[in-house]
Amino acid sequence: MLGQKGAETVCKDVLTRAGTDQVEVLFMVEDQSLTRFANNTIHQNVAERNGRLMVRVLQGKRIGLATSNRMDRDGLDALVENGRTNAEASAEDPDYPGLPEPTEYSAIEAFDQATADFSPEARARAVAQVCRLSGEKGLNGSGTFSTGTSEVAVANSQGVFAYHISTNADFQTVVMSGDSSGREQGSGWRVADIPVEFLGETAIQKAEVGRSPGKIDAGEYPVVLTPYATEDLLNMLNYYGMGAQTLLEGRSWMSDRLGERVMSGLIDIWDDGLDPNGVPMPFDYEGVPKRRVDIVQKGKVNGPVYDRITGGKMGKTTTGHAPPATMRSLGPMATNLFMARGTASTDELIRSTDRGLFVSRFWYTRLVHPRDCVITGMTRDGVFLIKDGELTYPIKDLRFTQSYVEALANVEMVGSETRLLVSEFGGYATRIPALKIGKFNFTGSTV
Repeated sequence: MLGQKGAETVCKDVLTRAGTDQVEVLFMVEDQSLTRFANNTIHQNVAERNGRLMVRVLQGKRIGLATSNRMDRDGLDALVENGRTNAEASAEDPDYPGLPEPTEYSAIEAFDQATADFSPEARARAVAQVCRLSGEKGLNGSGTFSTGTSEVAVANSQGVFAYHISTNADFQTVVMSGDSSGREQGSGWRVADIPVEFLGETAIQKAEVGRSPGKIDAGEYPVVLTPYATEDLLNMLNYYGMGAQTLLEGRSWMSDRLGERVMSGLIDIWDDGLDPNGVPMPFDYEGVPKRRVDIVQKGKVNGPVYDRITGGKMGKTTTGHAPPATMRSLGPMATNLFMARGTASTDELIRSTDRGLFVSRFWYTRLVHPRDCVITGMTRDGVFLIKDGELTYPIKDLRFTQSYVEALANVEMVGSETRLLVSEFGGYATRIPALKIGKFNFTGSTV
């Protein structure tokens, strides 16, 4: 770990080299370790420590971006000079509001020493349990178990300096037979919160009971979704419409719907980077404090998350959701999403269903149309027919094309337990429950 003083020293070094230019510095240091296993055997242990600097140099309304992982004197000189050169070659950005001013940040706990100190031997012992259990059942277990620390610092020539340190842990496993599979995942900033053996046992059970799947006809079915499937709903709604830029450009599912109830009254969705039940971070990548944003309340669309540029264009205040400079063209995006839990256990969701499908996970999902967030994709890692309130037999994976807005409009029950998951694409965190949806459109079998 570099620590706050070390990060501040590096940032000040860059600012000093910039002279009179207006400059923003984003400094990220990651120390990550991972244990990977396949065929019920650990086959890889890797560790990586890397520091990355992103510098934006402002010359009036011209902005030049440069990145590097060199921290020596020549590397920092080259970084600033590259940013200056890029600024000179760039067109003016009339919408850029200038660098933010210094402010106060909330103190957020997201660092766990036990997670930072978690050893390769400790990861191996946990993984070995899953490998052993999988092998005893004649199944093939694979997956990863990672732990690490992350440090983020933002500084600028206006006097901003923000620093945040956190730990992270993630366990994922897929257990397979010849014609079935089960997948489980747990994420968090405390490794003790991830029940590795339980997750492995659950994946094994799904693979066992999923053998010899049958077929069903295409059509609309009631579904019970695990949190893994709910995560895909929330992530797609985020990518394609929870940021103000998509709303500004008229391509959000929120477009022309602000203030309208478009989902079930059971649905509350919000983003909160200050909640320790997620993966908290108190500021965005411009050094602006984060604040909670209630995106959907009792099915009613409240509005998106903003950064300073979209907020200025739309007459709104930033909510602290600027992404890193290399992703700034995508606009603001929610990074710590929550969906409110309900009162029903997963067993109760199943028992309330006369005939429907239990869906473990969605996979390879892609956007068809942004207006209603229509998504096409497939099921994976376990689909089971529900009949008379009981799981009966496994079903072959299905293709679907479904509006995710409409799906959440048809939510009939919400699970009482939530699962924290961190996406491997972008590190977006979601804490979500299981759902019962009255109808979901399946277009056919995948095989």
